[in-house]
Parts: sequence; structure tokens; C-alpha cells
Amino acid sequence: MLGVNDTTPSLAAAQPASSPLAITRRPIRDLPDELISQIAAGEVVERPASVVRELVDNALDAGATQITVRLSAGGVRLITVEDDGGGIPQEELPVALRRHATSKITNLNDLETVATMGFRGEALAAIASVSEMSLLSRPIAQASAFLLDARSGELRPAARSTGTTVEVKELFFSTPARRKFLKTDATELAHCIESVRRHALARPDVGFAIWHEGKLVEQWRATFVPGQGDAQDALARRLSDVLGEDFVTQSVAVQHRVGPVTVTGRAGLPDAARSRPDHQYCYVNGRFVRDKVLTHAARSAYEDVLHGHKQPIYALYVEIDPARVDVNVHPTKIEVRFRDSREVHQAVRHAVENALAAPRAAALAAAAGAAASADTGAATQGHTENFKPNQPLALNRQAQAAIKFEERGHHVADLQALWGPRKDDAGTTTAGPTAPLVNWGAAANTAEADAVPQTIAAASFTPPAAAWGHTDTATEPAWPQGHGHNGTGTGNDTAWPLGKAVAQLHGVYILAENAQGMVIVDMHAAHERIVYERLKAQVDSGARIASQPLLIPATFAATPQEVATAEESAEVLTTLGLEVVPFSPKTLAVRAVPTTLAQGDPVELARSVLAELAAHDATTVVQRARNEILGTMACHGAVRANRKLTIDEMNALLRQMETTDRSDQCNHGRPTWRQLSMKELDALFLRGR
Repeated sequence: MLGVNDTTPSLAAAQPASSPLAITRRPIRDLPDELISQIAAGEVVERPASVVRELVDNALDAGATQITVRLSAGGVRLITVEDDGGGIPQEELPVALRRHATSKITNLNDLETVATMGFRGEALAAIASVSEMSLLSRPIAQASAFLLDARSGELRPAARSTGTTVEVKELFFSTPARRKFLKTDATELAHCIESVRRHALARPDVGFAIWHEGKLVEQWRATFVPGQGDAQDALARRLSDVLGEDFVTQSVAVQHRVGPVTVTGRAGLPDAARSRPDHQYCYVNGRFVRDKVLTHAARSAYEDVLHGHKQPIYALYVEIDPARVDVNVHPTKIEVRFRDSREVHQAVRHAVENALAAPRAAALAAAAGAAASADTGAATQGHTENFKPNQPLALNRQAQAAIKFEERGHHVADLQALWGPRKDDAGTTTAGPTAPLVNWGAAANTAEADAVPQTIAAASFTPPAAAWGHTDTATEPAWPQGHGHNGTGTGNDTAWPLGKAVAQLHGVYILAENAQGMVIVDMHAAHERIVYERLKAQVDSGARIASQPLLIPATFAATPQEVATAEESAEVLTTLGLEVVPFSPKTLAVRAVPTTLAQGDPVELARSVLAELAAHDATTVVQRARNEILGTMACHGAVRANRKLTIDEMNALLRQMETTDRSDQCNHGRPTWRQLSMKELDALFLRGR
């Protein structure tokens, strides 16, 4: 039997762990400064790359023109950052290691308009709390440098030229648990290099060098001197040095200004897209950031030119009034918050869209012509000087008339009217410039014409033969004057970058000859883009997407958010050709859908559009949904495979491609044409070997 004294431990043990009897209350007290700094270091110093980033930030703020980073064991054993900046006076060195001590800001107004890379005053104190750090600095007006040991506080004279050297040894030695989370030396080194690379891309006026274990790993020399040369050219050279020459050759320049936002940089061509987003760099006032607004804006600009889930490459620099952006959002300053995110989103999207819009055929032909002129020394450079990247081609020689996809009385949603022959005042059908003149080579080919499906014939097109000065559509068109054709002339044609059509392959591809060699065109993809851009232009001019009422409205159970979105966005839905109205407090009814999507599932369509409207800006949703609808219309309206085209028809398509925005890709992101140079063709047949 248990005694009285034996029952007390049992009762205490029976108490749950959460019982007040089991809690030992601790008093509220101030934390020691060292522990406070170590807690702050957990936010600021994640790995060696974080230390490199903070120290390089300080070097740039000090006005450095050359920064050298020395690492050992991936930055875990040693990080040294040397600069030739303004330096720190002797009396300010101890102050620099205090928490929230900085020279960047002095009041709230400075914080709201901060233009420096650093401003929080936490970095040096946080780094010193988890490592063995020393600070060596000399300003230009000081006779000698001084070395400060962060651990002991000892300050003594030392030898150094003007500038600052920060040495960090044994990172996380005082917090072994943090050190266990670090990766291999090679991985940490890669992160450190990436951190310096991000700074180098924003500052072409500063030279950078990275050493690891006594070996030079990366070096990027300054490409710009303020007041001398062109800043954009210097930036392009820095991008080429850091990201490779392919980045510059496979990208177009971005230069756009709207209101208080300026966007510059380079946007990669769709063909240069990668499987991972590892070549996407966004900067706001010179600071590298990861911002959803900028990422979404850039991605939106590539929506109808990228195929599948490819990731574009770009380096975009946004300049905006510092008062309109808050950089005091994240301890590492890698996130920002815009006062008006919509204006920034629209500026970035339009900047990239405009840069990608111009067809590249003219620019490629001009570049090839300039290279050929440089090699041969011939006086043909004058033909290429008029061609500049990102500018549509202006044809000033006799050429085929453009295929006109809009005509009086034609509506966007009425494909038959859009592609069919028009009637004159007497009611008779006339084959005007936009009428599809299906000419199969006279009566001898009647049987062949009868074999063509009617849906394909309805989407056919033929330009007027009179535009070529002759009426025989089987005759090859005239080559522009002053250019080679049939062995005559110079053979250096830049007026027609895509050249002249010579044949059609299996009713799918067009083979053309230009000054560089052979051009292969996917005729359906090319025509689809042309039709798509024409339809977008028509809708932008005020045309509405036609809708078709449903005989029996489709009802579905809706969430409260879907019901509210349908009521608030009724006008937007009408613009898209949708009519979605409340049927009951918990039910919505779809009464009309876009004509071109009448065969689809109206409920699924309504749900997806309502979800987009609830998640994104109405303008963005309208444009995206409109483009999807127009893309479907263009795909069905474009010339189909196995449709035999005449030489005139093929040439008309080539000429239209040269003047249509984004004609290098169809609206699904597939390429529309490829160039095979004479050098590549010679290599296939081992010529010259």
C-alpha cells in the first residue's frame, strides 16, 4: 500500500505537460547585444554569398571603381572584399560595427527616398557577431590606414592605399548549427560568384575580380567611364562579358519610357528561351530584385511568342523615382514594393513587347550584308546602313502588294466574310485585291483543284498579279532592280530579307532564296501569325468579339466569389463575348459564349474566365482572353497544310512576314522560318574541304 507521501509524485506526474503547474515562468528581460546581433544575422547572413552581397553593396556606396573578392573554401573559411572607394575615417571605424549605425540615412525622408544600395546599418554588426571580422580602411585625406579587430575592438595603424578592406574568417564559427546547413564548397562558391555577377550587370562602370584559393575565377573590367562613350553600348559589352556573347546576339535592345518609369536593357529572343529561369535579371534603380510584378510583366510580354513552358532570358533595368518604391521591405533588400504596381507592370510589359515586335529578318539581312561588305571590301555597305534593329522594313522598290486581311463590311468574327470574295454594287462577285483567287493553273488542273478540301480553299489567298506587272501567275516574279537574279547583278539583296520563293515542299514549307542562302518557311505558322496580328488590330480599332446565345443556358453551382465577380465584371464579360448572369444566390447561368468557341464547354470557359478576373487585373484578363480567342480564330483561318500555292502567293506571304509584328513566331510560340546560310549548306556537302 502507498503511504501519504508516496501519492504526491504520482499526482505531479499525472499533470499534463501543458498544465500551469508544469510551467516554469521566466521573467521578461533585455537580451544581450551579442545575441541580438546573432538573431539579426539569421535574417541578413544566410550563407557566404550573403556576406559578399552586403560587403559589395557597401563598396559600391563608397564610390569604388574596382572591387576584388577573395574567397577560401567557398567563402566559409575566408571572405575578403577590397575596394578603392572613399574609405572610413579612423574615428568612425568603431561606430561602423554598431547595430543600426550608417552614413546612408539620417531621417525618415531619407529612408523613403533611399538611393543607396545599403541603408539599414545591420550588415557589419550581424557579420561580426557570427565570424572573426577585421576592418582596414583609409580615406584619401588620412595619412595612414587603420585596422580594427571586431572581436577585441583593438585599433592600430596599418599600411593600405585609399579604400577599404573587410576580412571575414570562419563564418558561423560561433553558431555551429548554422554551419551544418551550408552546402559543399563548390556550391557556396557558385552562389558567391552569382552574387557578384548581379552587381556587375548593374554597374558597367566598376571593375570586378573574384579569386578563390589564390586563383582568378572571374574578372570583368569596367566598360564605361562616366562622361565618355555611350552607356547602352557599355552595358551591352558588360552583358556580353558576364553572360556571354550569345546573350547579346540572341537579344534585342529595350528602351521605353512612360510617365515616371524608364525601362532599358535587353530582352532575349524567343529562340533563346531556356528550360530554367536562370538568366532573368531585374533591377530597380540599380538594385537587383526578385519582384512578382516585374516577373509577371516580362512573362506576359512573351505570352504569344514562347512555345510550351520555356523561360525567357532578359536583363531589365527599371528607373523610377525612389519615392515611388519602398525598398525597406525585406532584410536582404531583395524585395521591393511599388506605390503604383500597375504603371510599372504596364511599362515593363510594353517595353518588352515593343522590343520583340519588329521582324528580325531585316536586321539579320543587314548584319549579314555588313559582314560580307567588311570581308570583301566592296562598296555595298550603303544598302545595310538604312536597316536598324527593332525597326520594321520599309520597302521602297517594286514589290508585291501586301495581303489585305481587312476590307469594308468584313467583321472579325465572320471568317467567311473575311476571306471570301466581296460583291460589287450589282451583286456580282468580284476578285478584288483581297479576294481569294484560287488559280490552279487553268483548266488542266481542274481535277487537282477539286481534290482540295473546301475548308482549305476557303482560307486561301492570292495577291493581284497586276502588282508584278504581268498576268501570268505561273511566271516567276521580277527580282528588284540592282540586285542579282539568275546570275546577274550583285546578288546581295537586302530589300527582301526573306528573299524570293522558289518552291513549295510537300504543301507545308516554302523554300526561298535570299542573299545569305536558303530560307525555309512554315507557311501555316507564318500565315497564322499574320492573320492573328490583323485580327488584333481590328479588335483594337473598336470591333467586338461576336457572341452566340445558347439555346438552353448552361447553369452551374458557383462560389460566392464567382457570383460576386460575375456581377462586378459584367461589362468585361460582355467584351469577351460571354454573358454570365446570376440564376440564383448560389447558381450562375451562361447565356452566350464567343462564336468561335461555341463548340466548347461553356461552364468550363466561364469558370476559367471568372477565376482569371478574380486573380488579376481586368485589363490584363481581357487582353489575354481576347488573344486566346483571336488565336483560335487565326489558327482556323490560316492557310492549311497541303494547300498548293503559286509563286505569287508564296512571295506575297514572304513580303507580309517582313512587315508584320512578331512574325518570327506563330501565336503558339513555334518558329515560322529558319535561315540556312551558304556556309552551312557548304558544310553539309563538305565543300571547300
